Amino acid sequence: MNDKTIATHNGSFHADDVFSIAAFKLIDPSFTLVRTRDLELIAKADIVIDVGGEYDADRNRFDHHQRGGAGERENGIPYSSFGLIWQKYGVEICQGKADLANAVDAGLVSTIDAIDCGHVNGVSEGISLSQTIGMFNPTWQEDSDFDQYFDEAVDFASCVLMRFIASANGGISAKAIVAKAIEQAEDPRVIVLERYIPWKRTVHALSDEALYMVYPSPTGQWRIQTVPVEPGSFEDRKSLPKAWAGLSGQDLIDMTGIDDAMFCHNGLFIAGAESFESTMKMAALALTE
Repeated sequence: MNDKTIATHNGSFHADDVFSIAAFKLIDPSFTLVRTRDLELIAKADIVIDVGGEYDADRNRFDHHQRGGAGERENGIPYSSFGLIWQKYGVEICQGKADLANAVDAGLVSTIDAIDCGHVNGVSEGISLSQTIGMFNPTWQEDSDFDQYFDEAVDFASCVLMRFIASANGGISAKAIVAKAIEQAEDPRVIVLERYIPWKRTVHALSDEALYMVYPSPTGQWRIQTVPVEPGSFEDRKSLPKAWAGLSGQDLIDMTGIDDAMFCHNGLFIAGAESFESTMKMAALALTE
């Protein structure tokens, strides 16, 4: 991308144009960025994002504001400029891993597209990443140097995108390990992992029986964690015993009879002990409740 010029609109910016530039920075950050609505400058640019009224991936024109838009996914979420760019360059950004690029689209890109296009069905409530990017725009009380704030937003988005890719890649890589742990479990209700790895989606996809996950903590002790009824839910398939809620140290030892029991969260979704053997005893007790 050496000596390439990328054009996007000037003035107020949104998550789709910010993340689009962040995506290209992951390919090659040596391009020249021009923020403008001058049609002559836009026509001369090698890549045009979120402006220009044209979508043509072969010519690197990635706008979606023209009449009829620029298409939509099978699930009905329309494409913004970020999604159009991800369609073409996502696999390259993800080092040739199509499954990883698809995971990033499903978890990040499509949400930004949906919000930008006003397609909010299924989008989580609360402060969104798109709103966070929007807050990088200068307020009426600040100097209106949009380009400076845009650059800051792109730096932030670049970090988010890199970490999202790394997280999605970790989740994909963990699937086979979790699947093997499910297959080898002595009791299908208690799944043991030799180290903590992302497990929720794989467990929900492969096991209707799993109730508890047991794994080592980074500090050397062991944890037992409940399996939620679905990923992201605060409701568990089977909570830990109510009598354990909020106990720690000697109080939990007295309640469980386990001499190295450490704590149980008041929410009854996680507890811990010093040893693997004791944590498995906690699982056995929890199963009988």
